[in-house]
Amino acid sequence: MKLIDIYRGVVLFGMENDPRGRESAKKELLRAKNEYEKMCPKDKEFYDREKLENPYSDTRILIGKGDEEIKTVLVGVDIEVGEIVLADRLNEKGEKIDLVMAHHPEGLALAGFFNVMYMQVDILNKIGVPINVAESLMHDRIREVERKVMPVNHTRAVDAARLLGINFMNCHTPADNCVATYLQDLMDKKKPNTLGDIVDILREIPEYNAAAKQNAGPKITRGDNSSKAGKVFVDMTGGTEGSKDIFKKLSEAGVSTIVCMHLSEEHFKKAKEEHMNVVIAGHIASDNVGLNIVLDELEKKGKLKILSCSGFKRFSRKK
Repeated sequence: MKLIDIYRGVVLFGMENDPRGRESAKKELLRAKNEYEKMCPKDKEFYDREKLENPYSDTRILIGKGDEEIKTVLVGVDIEVGEIVLADRLNEKGEKIDLVMAHHPEGLALAGFFNVMYMQVDILNKIGVPINVAESLMHDRIREVERKVMPVNHTRAVDAARLLGINFMNCHTPADNCVATYLQDLMDKKKPNTLGDIVDILREIPEYNAAAKQNAGPKITRGDNSSKAGKVFVDMTGGTEGSKDIFKKLSEAGVSTIVCMHLSEEHFKKAKEEHMNVVIAGHIASDNVGLNIVLDELEKKGKLKILSCSGFKRFSRKK
C-alpha cells in the first residue's frame, strides 16, 4: 500500500465512525474550504491546507511524501524519539520498517490537535445537551488546551524521523472515533443493568481483558458493582477531556453513567457532585481498541506486516 492510501483510508474510516455522523464530518471540510477562500493571500501561506481534505487536525503524515510503498508498519500508542531510534535499530537488524505509526499526535498534529475538540459540541448536543450550552462550556476549555499546547516542543520525534529517513504518521481522532462508536453501539445493544455489567462487557473485549491482567483494566471509580447503570454515555473522542462543568448538563440530559478512557481528578470531583457513575475503561487499552479497528480496515485493502511497540498490542477482528 502507498503511504497516502493508508493516510486517506484512516481519515475516511474515521469519518464513517464519527459519533456525530459522517455528514457532520463532511461539513467540517466545507467550513474549512469557506474559511480558506475568505482569507487574504498573505494569510493563506500559513493555513494548514490539509484541513480541506481531513477534518481531524490531530491526524497527519508527519514525514513522507505519500508515494512510498508500505509493507511493514511499527505501531505504538506514543511515538517519541526513543521509538524512532528503535525503528532505526530494528532496520539495522534487518527488519525493514517502512512506516512508523503513532496514535497520539506529534509535530503539527500535536500543535493543532485542540481544534478537534469542537466536535464535542455536536456530540454533547446529540446526547441531549442544548447546543448553546455545549458551545459555551467548550469554548473556554478549548482555549485552555490551546494555551497548554503552545509551549510544547512538538517537533522532537518528527525531527528524529526526518534525520533517520523514517516515514512517520499518526492516527488519533479517527481511532478514537472507532472505539467510541464501537463501545457506544455495544452498550446500546447489551443494555447493561449495573456498573458491574459494564465492566464484564468491557472485560470480554480482548484489549481490555489483556489490560485487566496487567492491573490497567476497567475500573469503577464512582459507584459500585451493583449501582444501576441507567443511560450510558461513552465519552472517548474529541481530542481530550472537555469542560469540567459539563457533568451537570449531562445529568440533566438523563445520563447516569459515563464510560471514558480517563478522567482528571478535577473532572472526577465534578462528576461526583452530580452523583454520576464513572467507569474508567482504561486509556491505553481504549487506544488499542481504536487502533486495532483501524488496522483491521486497512488490512482489508492491502497486506501489511504490523509490529507493536509503546503500549500497543495487535488484536485482529478480521473474519
